[in-house]
Amino acid sequence: MKRVWRIRGLIYKYCPGTLRSIQTLNDAKSRRSCMRSSTALLALATGAFAIGTTEFTPMGLLPVIADGVQVSIPTAGMLVSAYAVGVMAGAPVMTLLFSRFGKRAALMSLMLIFTIGNLLSAFAPSYTTLLLSRLITSLNHGAFFGIGAVVAASVVPKEKQASAIAAMFMGLTVANIGGVPAATWIGQQVGWRIAFAGTAVLGLVTIAALWLALPKGEAGTPPHVGRELKVLTRPEVLLAMGTTVLGSGAMFALYTYVAPMLAEITHASPSFVAFALVLIGIGFTIGNSMGGRLADWSLDGATKIILAVLAITMAVLPLMLSTQLGAAIGMVVWGAAAFGIVPPVQMRVMQAAAQAPGLASSVNVGAFNLGNAVGAALGGAVISQGFGYAAVPLVGAALAAGGLALVWLGNAGRRAPAASAPSSI
Repeated sequence: MKRVWRIRGLIYKYCPGTLRSIQTLNDAKSRRSCMRSSTALLALATGAFAIGTTEFTPMGLLPVIADGVQVSIPTAGMLVSAYAVGVMAGAPVMTLLFSRFGKRAALMSLMLIFTIGNLLSAFAPSYTTLLLSRLITSLNHGAFFGIGAVVAASVVPKEKQASAIAAMFMGLTVANIGGVPAATWIGQQVGWRIAFAGTAVLGLVTIAALWLALPKGEAGTPPHVGRELKVLTRPEVLLAMGTTVLGSGAMFALYTYVAPMLAEITHASPSFVAFALVLIGIGFTIGNSMGGRLADWSLDGATKIILAVLAITMAVLPLMLSTQLGAAIGMVVWGAAAFGIVPPVQMRVMQAAAQAPGLASSVNVGAFNLGNAVGAALGGAVISQGFGYAAVPLVGAALAAGGLALVWLGNAGRRAPAASAPSSI
């Protein structure tokens, strides 16, 4: 019954009319079209859930994995770095490679790589093979979200495209609430290899869902690599991707160190830290939906509002962290603002690079991972320099403010040519 209502909700949200009008339509073709849109978004969200689970689970299992392959915890941490590098490097390569396929075939092939990578991780006999397995797993990440965003936008009316992209990314936020904690618990109680094997099963489920939900479609045309890469060098595209890097950097400057920060400033117990992580996941989910709706209203307006809220929230967060109640509220609000920026910046890049939306969307996912690395590095730097954990949110606030400045700069650049153009009489 819950599944029925979930599908009904998606129909109401993404189809042109209301649910009541759909029920009374005489045109069966229109009803089938609405159902196809909803099931396609659910299939894409399933893939996002699987990818989110495999990306973040190792962070909670580093001690167990390190013991299992007989390396130190910092060495095991390279598994996270290798995944991020694979996402950045694989996004453009895999997108161009699979662009000659139909969208369904491309997405299913990418999830097959995901499944194989997780199975290799589950049976890896050594640290080196596990590292290579994680690298293989990551190759699908950027291209899946990039191509998936194009598919999500294509199955709904134009005025709902940002919300449709948010619906796909909803799987990623839900993974932080359910998939990652579940996989972490399984890894701690049963073994980390079982956790990776279970994640591989999610890949198989996604392949089946994509096959059932998406039309076969026509084969793509071989890409003109030089022309598509040239699109990515346009100033408006680079500014949009720069906004992505700074917005993501603001998020991970804090997210990377949230557990020790809560322990140090809030004097939080391990159970409260776990509770705070759940609150952050809830905030991510709220923000993702909110960001999609705001972006449908106004892409520029949504980006400015969310980055401003993120900067202000992170600036006052050190004060909120002084009490557990303030910390709980701060984590939800911060999580909503941090992930709320995802749908609008993804849509901005796709619009700025309209001649190569798939490639640009995929590379932008790599830009998110670059932001992850930048934010984590800057957050670690202020801690290493002795400024303390209270300075970490301030770094994120500065990065969010920088992203807001890039949005204003991009708008000014678009207005300048219009102002200098000769007026017609």
